[in-house]
Amino acid sequence: MTFVPGIRAIDTMIGFPHADLQASYSEILQQVRDRETHEAFEMPVEYMFKGVPEKGYGDSGDRDPVMYTLSEMDRWGVGVGLVSVGKGDAADAALARFPDRFIGSFAPNPHDGVDAVRKIRAAHETFGIRAVTMFPAGFFPQVPIDHRLMYPIYSTCVELDLPVFVTVGIPGPRVPSACQDVALVEQVLYDFPDLVVVLRHGAEPREDLAVKLMVKWPNLHYSTSAFAPRYYPASVLAYANSRGADRLIYAGYFPMGLSLERIMTEMQDVPLDDNVWPGFLHDNAARLLKVH
Repeated sequence: MTFVPGIRAIDTMIGFPHADLQASYSEILQQVRDRETHEAFEMPVEYMFKGVPEKGYGDSGDRDPVMYTLSEMDRWGVGVGLVSVGKGDAADAALARFPDRFIGSFAPNPHDGVDAVRKIRAAHETFGIRAVTMFPAGFFPQVPIDHRLMYPIYSTCVELDLPVFVTVGIPGPRVPSACQDVALVEQVLYDFPDLVVVLRHGAEPREDLAVKLMVKWPNLHYSTSAFAPRYYPASVLAYANSRGADRLIYAGYFPMGLSLERIMTEMQDVPLDDNVWPGFLHDNAARLLKVH
């Protein structure tokens, strides 16, 4: 199935199932303190999602996680997926096996200092990464978007012509949120006028501010990661339908929290104008990630 005939979507946040979910979230769990997360959840944001595709995968025997994701992509019209590489897991294998279907991103740790820069360069050389991703609330200790530890990473991204996908707004895991306030992005855009930034995970509760910042800063974009289409913010959709058709970028959250079936089924009710769909589903990401 393809939602819009002739368009094969680029999903800028897709992954592969883990047999041990808690182990895959070990980094963020270091700073989570509430008992329910540690004792009752398989994933730190389980309270937010129903029917998590990844749950139960560990009971499925010898299924291939790469083929599991690829089959869902084929079924629901996703042509290319952006996956996080460099950890020696399924994403690295997917990039090697299916270079026409997957492209790589890399998630450096700003606490590594100059080694973070070295690792970005190595990932660029080894995997041909097309983007860098940052989860400020997920670092331990947390690192605000505009912190000095982030600046060598931003500078390297400008040099290598890599967009930065950064999580903004209230994080799902039960950790503090201030480090991800979307307002912090503005100082970064001012200091790095050539840096391309893509907002992840909604920017709530300040999505209206995210729109204002996109109007002001030409290199700022918004992705729909981790949100079911029925919850896409109205202000963001209105902006895309008016002057921001080139700023809205599709991202799912499969298999971490949402199925592609749910995303693409609900997508049919998203009130975007006809001329916005090609850019949203494919063209805007293709331009930023150099997908031909």
